[in-house]
Amino acid sequence: MTVHFIGAGPGAPDLLTLRGRDLIASCPVCLYAGSLVPKEILAHCPPGARVVNTAPLSLDEIIDEIAAGHAEGQDVARLHSGDLSVWSAMGEQLRRLRELGIPFTVTPGVPSFAAAAAALEAELTLPGVAQSVVLTRTSGRASAMPKGETLTAFAATGAVLAIHLSVHVLDKVIAELTPHYGADCPVAVVWRASWPDERLVRATLGTLQSSLGAELERTAIILVGRTIEAKDFDESQLYAADYDRRYRPVGASPRFPETT
Repeated sequence: MTVHFIGAGPGAPDLLTLRGRDLIASCPVCLYAGSLVPKEILAHCPPGARVVNTAPLSLDEIIDEIAAGHAEGQDVARLHSGDLSVWSAMGEQLRRLRELGIPFTVTPGVPSFAAAAAALEAELTLPGVAQSVVLTRTSGRASAMPKGETLTAFAATGAVLAIHLSVHVLDKVIAELTPHYGADCPVAVVWRASWPDERLVRATLGTLQSSLGAELERTAIILVGRTIEAKDFDESQLYAADYDRRYRPVGASPRFPETT
């Protein structure tokens, strides 16, 4: 028996990986975060599968469900939204499973910030503008931010910021970032990226508050950085004719390269 932790993606059911789909189809038990994982993904569960919405459950109750599957020798698909590497609460579950000797695997998923960037048709790292993206959030009831992990500290780097779970403290975000990025810095807020009811607002730090109105649901990502609307940026050397690389040596670039 194995527990398969699966990143279910940002919302669109077809942004599930093939591996994730196949694992769901192979598991007679499925635990899913019902507040964020679309029910369409549950269509991949096998007939007769035990499907449990973990949104109203405590950590102990979730582990009890997994332990019951383990006792019966049934594989469990454990679905979380987005990707499991950030803000998934997977770590505390894995710690419990290690203590209980229950085997598990981890399958990554499409992260929500990537879906938000796709909605904006934006590459977040552009040559000469920004080459780093910081995934962060502000303090909340579930988890406080460690000392030193502040918006002002990250803003001082000039990196693009993908700020999660923070649209409800927008005044604080704008006040802390404006001195570093400037009021004219492009910013975008994307709600429910890739879902059918996806919404986005493009603005600047100076105009964001007035652009949003009353749309302050928590399921949004705030993207801040010069690459969001950049049109004047350097071209990468990756495809430059004089850039010598393994697959395209200088002076030996065939018109019709061999395929394998």
